[in-house]
Amino acid sequence: MKYDIIIIGAGPAGLSFALSLAKTDLNILLVEKSSLASLHKPAPDGREIALTHLSVDLLKELRVWRHIPNEDIAPIKHARVLNGESAYSLNFDTHQTSLEALGFLVPNYLIREALFEEVEEARQQVNLTLMTDVSVTDIATNDQHASVTLSNGEQLEASLLVAADSRFSETRRKIGIPADMHDFSRTAIVCRMKHEKPHQQTALECFHYGRTLAVLPMNDNQSSIVITVSADIASQIMDMRDDQFNADIQRRLKNQLGRMEISGQRYLYPLVAVHAKRFVAQRFALIGDAAVGMHPVTAHGFNLGLRGAHKLATEISAAWSRGKDIASSAVLQKYQTQHMRVTRPLYLGTNGIVSLFTNDTLPAKVLRKLSLRIANNLPPLKSLITSKLTENTRHFL
Repeated sequence: MKYDIIIIGAGPAGLSFALSLAKTDLNILLVEKSSLASLHKPAPDGREIALTHLSVDLLKELRVWRHIPNEDIAPIKHARVLNGESAYSLNFDTHQTSLEALGFLVPNYLIREALFEEVEEARQQVNLTLMTDVSVTDIATNDQHASVTLSNGEQLEASLLVAADSRFSETRRKIGIPADMHDFSRTAIVCRMKHEKPHQQTALECFHYGRTLAVLPMNDNQSSIVITVSADIASQIMDMRDDQFNADIQRRLKNQLGRMEISGQRYLYPLVAVHAKRFVAQRFALIGDAAVGMHPVTAHGFNLGLRGAHKLATEISAAWSRGKDIASSAVLQKYQTQHMRVTRPLYLGTNGIVSLFTNDTLPAKVLRKLSLRIANNLPPLKSLITSKLTENTRHFL
């Protein structure tokens, strides 16, 4: 069969990309190795996504935001960054902006569920086909078309292939695009906790010596807890009894939130950042984590995935409306140039922040303290950081 676009991967980037093209009459195929049931009802995975204003705007445009219950959307009104054992903090607040919130915290599985729900509705009206329980075993491109071979033996053709199959993308490797890969040799442990005292919608990023502890405010005196440690310590934390874990987090937060109690299970994620050397090849493009997989400390990863999918869809829609080849090098190169300009500095900057604030040598400790004070007391720098964190204008596209 021949399609206009084959999208490999029906995660958030792949789904949002397909929805962004719903107003065209392009014939699109989504290929996903997971089951239909897992797409329809994703399991909770412990991850809470800090969405920027730009991402919320995009989800509203795609009619996805309406599917997320209001009680599961938690505004972040304040953010504090602490270093070591010091009480001094770098502070961000809504009063520094004209915004109601710095960002919005939403469970990852609910965003995925909402995206899929909208895709299911869109499939009733547009040329959008979904194939599940099947993977791509081979790909090829030439001047005229691209082709894929599926695990069920089918061979399909398209004008354009778009890979959205994770930061460890097999499709990226098969097409021959190399990637920078940074293994931080650290692991993130995430869970939800209830607490006695209100968090005042404040996010905490505590760069303690030896570990990082993030507290992300959810609704109803609950927070998402993210602990980042080396792999050997991670196993010890995962093996703690709940009462031991509760007491440990409460102590490390110096009782700021009062008595704390874990709610649900703990999830473990190794931390590896990836940035593709290129985002495009002949009749081929990368989006989402297949293009850029970020360390979560600056909360850019998911937001960059939505932005990149939107940018590529915009360029394709423009070419389609003019009757041009949607997979021409001019179209793909424009997407790559613009997305690379945004992602590369953020990728390198985030990795630099992680390297500095997980370095416990004496010179690094001094630099860590100094950097927080400079950022706190230099208004232009603080304003720039705030604008990058909130993404509150269309200028960011």
